[in-house]
Amino acid sequence: MQLRFRRFDLALRHHWAIATDLGRGGGKSVYPVVFVELTDPQGRSGVGEASPSSQYRETHETVSEFLGRVESAWLSFDDVAGSMTYIEALAPGNYPAKCALNIALLDGASKAANKPLCEYLGLGVFTEGTHLSSFTIGIDTPESMARKTAEASGYPILKMKLGSPSDRANFAAVRGAAPDRWIRVDANAGWKSREEALRNIEWLAADGQVEFVEQPMPPELPDADWAWLKERSPLPLIGDELFQSAADADRCAGCVHGVNVKLVKTGGVTRGKQALEAARARGLKTMLGCMIESSVLISAAAHLAALTDYLDLDGNVLITNDPYRGVLNQGGRLSFDGVEPKMGLRVAAR
Repeated sequence: MQLRFRRFDLALRHHWAIATDLGRGGGKSVYPVVFVELTDPQGRSGVGEASPSSQYRETHETVSEFLGRVESAWLSFDDVAGSMTYIEALAPGNYPAKCALNIALLDGASKAANKPLCEYLGLGVFTEGTHLSSFTIGIDTPESMARKTAEASGYPILKMKLGSPSDRANFAAVRGAAPDRWIRVDANAGWKSREEALRNIEWLAADGQVEFVEQPMPPELPDADWAWLKERSPLPLIGDELFQSAADADRCAGCVHGVNVKLVKTGGVTRGKQALEAARARGLKTMLGCMIESSVLISAAAHLAALTDYLDLDGNVLITNDPYRGVLNQGGRLSFDGVEPKMGLRVAAR
């Protein structure tokens, strides 16, 4: 097996910031990712992507360092499970790099089986046009957030970032530009106590068209604080930073109403599927989210859509220079209809 990897800077359509960026330079306009390509002696190939986040102290350098340690002779499209056992044993953590390798292995394996990834995973045929993703508005000035909202007029569900001192002005600006649309709120742990979180959730609930609130408080707060908030919250709570893998499902069942699974957090499609299944088994609502990503990661996640209640897979429509084409996002509706190739991840280089 030959392993190649390269850094690629995704260019954002607009300056991007979330609550955790506010004390660290205020966001970004370029987002570095790392693409992985695997090719075996039979000429079979697979592609993957790592989208590391400084929020978890990960960078393209940490991804490249891990990938540089991988002995590709230990990887095989015919033994994805064995390949992942080897990869997991190299070092703890490093989930974005492991994610990229896992996706590339599954891409090659499902192509070899002559199946789209969702069918290879036993999830059945992708149901075209029925899976609806939100469109995310990052933290900015109220004027800029209103302008971004107007540009997203074709999306019936918006997700907006809160967790700054300008929350109320920002929400008013987005609501003014989208008076009839549902809004999902993501505070990215920006409200620091259960009392502050409850005040803000009660204010948001009065709007009447807020669907849920994601990660209202820091994940390190005691479970008792989360249980207190869950009991009193007039809106459903979704855990993101609170939920890193299937191992967190038991804790989250007592703290929130649902969880946000991201492939780069769990370490790829295999563990992402396990995380979704563990959450559903405990009665939690499930959501698939993303970082800033190309069509490689977004398409990989889309193949798991059958296991979700909500989707936030818009990373590839937030950028201007996607080097791959894959799942289509048409006004939030996801579809592989008309996309080539037909097997594996169903992505190809532009």
